[in-house]
Formats: sequence, C-alpha cells, structure tokens
Amino acid sequence: MRALAPMSGDEAALREAMVRGMQRLAALGLNRGSSGNLSGRLGASFLVTPSGVPAEDLRASAMVEMDYAGAVLAGGQPSSEWRFHRDLLAARSDVAAVVHTHSRYATTLACLQRELPAFHYMIAAAGGDSIRCAPYALFGTQELSDAALAALQDRRACLLGNHGMIALGKDLDAALALALEVESLCAQYWSAVQLGAPTILSSEQMQAVLEKFKGYGPGSKP
Repeated sequence: MRALAPMSGDEAALREAMVRGMQRLAALGLNRGSSGNLSGRLGASFLVTPSGVPAEDLRASAMVEMDYAGAVLAGGQPSSEWRFHRDLLAARSDVAAVVHTHSRYATTLACLQRELPAFHYMIAAAGGDSIRCAPYALFGTQELSDAALAALQDRRACLLGNHGMIALGKDLDAALALALEVESLCAQYWSAVQLGAPTILSSEQMQAVLEKFKGYGPGSKP
C-alpha cells in the first residue's frame, strides 16, 4: 500500500470533493446512513469511498485508492461496489466520476425493474431516449457490474434492478448533477403514472433534443 506517500494537489482536491459530494447527497436525501458510494479517476488509479462509513463521519483521508486490477493501494476497506466503479472508469474514457445512490424515487422504479421512457425531454440528460434498468444482481458482485455496464452502454445513467441508481460524469460535479436530475425525473414519472399513461416523445423528437443538447451550456456556440 501507498498509505504514507505524499499526495498530489489533484488527489487532495478529489478526496475533499468526494467528502462534500457524499455529504450533499445525504443532505438532499438521495442517500441515508452509509448507503450509496462514489468514485473519481486519479490517473492510473481511482479513489472510491470506504465501506460502511456514514456521510457525516467521512474524512478525505478515508478515501480508498485502488488500481484497475482491484488492488487497494492506500486506505482501508473500499465500498462493496468498487467493482462497478472500477469497471465503468476502465471502460469509459469519457467518464471521470461515478455516483451511486439509493434515492427514494429511483429505487422505487428500480424495484419495479421499470426503465424511464421519454416521458420528458430531460431524459436526454442521461444520453439517450430512455434510462434503462439493469436486471437484479447481488450487490458487490461482478454480475452486478456487468449488468450495469450493459445498461449504461451509450448512456450516462441507469437504474439497478431492486437496488438504486448510477450516474456518470466527466467530473464529480457533473455526475452529482446528473444523479439529482435522474432522481427528479423518477419522481416526476412516478407522479405522472398515478394519473394515467404519460405521453411518450417519439424517437425523432428525442433525437432533436439530443442534437440541441450538444450546443447547450457554458462555452457552447449559439
């Protein structure tokens, strides 16, 4: 292990950001107690939250550094879900952070193993015209990681059957923002289906949204 090796400025900043991220998720009710976890890319390795530590007790020094072979380089016991964090960061060069929550509405739909269709144009925030739901697999297993990777193909978010939600981002802020958006969409969909069958946008309508999103946000051209 490299527990006593000096940290770079980037590593120290990422560790602090991960603590703030977990605390924000707890404050917003997307996680409770020690549920949920997150990770961030760190060059040839990555940091993941430790196992079983409530957000209010997290410290930057507790973040666990791992390599892509699954070995702990520094820190204690990693989150039981380190496999899908490792596999997603290894497979997706466009992703630098992974957020996993057990938020109320995303988990409700996940327990129905129901994907989110294009009932609202903001579904496109997750990268496609739906937010898929991966089939159930035991937490912490390679089977769960494989199911998550499949559900996230060409997507930035998915539900995990009978479990929760994953959101990906180019950095931790983007992944956290997407997790919040997905939870909001799940709440809206849950509310809509209480009144009937929501109108679903067509593939053509969603493609137009996805194209428009390419020029949306700071730094984009009008």
